[in-house]
Amino acid sequence: MKKSIFMAALLMSLVFILAACGGGNASDPSEESTEGSNGEATEGSEANAEEGGSLSGSVTGDGSSTVAPILELINEDFNAEYPEVQVSIGVSGTGGGFEKFVAGETDFQNASREIKEEEVSALEEAGIDFTEFKVANDGLTVAVNTENDFVDYLTFEELKTIYSGEAETWSDVRDEFPDEEITAYAPDQSHGTHDFFKEAVMEDGDITAELNQDTNVISQSVASSEGAIGFFGYNYYMVNQENLKGVPLQGPESEEPVEVTEETVMSYEYPLARPLFVYTKNESLENNESFMQFMEFTLNNASSAAEEAGYVPLTEDEMQEQKDKLEAFK
Repeated sequence: MKKSIFMAALLMSLVFILAACGGGNASDPSEESTEGSNGEATEGSEANAEEGGSLSGSVTGDGSSTVAPILELINEDFNAEYPEVQVSIGVSGTGGGFEKFVAGETDFQNASREIKEEEVSALEEAGIDFTEFKVANDGLTVAVNTENDFVDYLTFEELKTIYSGEAETWSDVRDEFPDEEITAYAPDQSHGTHDFFKEAVMEDGDITAELNQDTNVISQSVASSEGAIGFFGYNYYMVNQENLKGVPLQGPESEEPVEVTEETVMSYEYPLARPLFVYTKNESLENNESFMQFMEFTLNNASSAAEEAGYVPLTEDEMQEQKDKLEAFK
């Protein structure tokens, strides 16, 4: 009897010793991943749980090459915070991007112009509901070569004369201009910039110029040819302004020529100022948590990204309107 009591006591002692040596490592495996070597929860694990660090999935967008620099800057920061979410941003141009958006291939569509009626109809036929968000402002900039010392400003009528192909020389544009050949450059039909200029300046008439899908080629062509003229987004002008001469414009409602600046674009005093857009598929906002987080991140960072990319941010009131639109989906 005494021997049995002794053995039981010995076994009990061994159990306590083993438990002490184990340091609690026999706990549930699911708890181990949230503990450090000292048995305390790490800051990273709690932060990931609280900030959505475990968010994963994919987001797909396409569209305007004008808007793309803003979204690409935003995506760099988004990817650093949410590395498990794969975001792809194509640059098929506004028109090409809308084709993919109508086909249901993308969650969002960048656009440097407002959506057209025929694109709205196509989306309705496809059963795709969408929401329009403004993300920045842009001033479509007309530029000539830096060696051009005679163009001090242009009217819309003069621009129309150039881009209709009616003017072959600068003297055809204005009598006091020299009799030198004009070479006009413009973005091709895949760009919202092309459509915006066509509507605002050409009154929906065709643009006759050397068209190119690559806006960098256009700005470089103007910079390298004395008789050249071209147009593109404000960003492309700002990046290349040492090699280009921006042309003040006098629009139909302008009393005098207006230079393109951050202030004149924000106030819409500059006659070719325009908003830049992101169009979203409502179904993706409602059902794709990663996309909702991406759009929230986009609106929270669009102003700083627009400035960094060389565009003009929305006013605080304008941006709040966009955030309110998104909030309605939560």
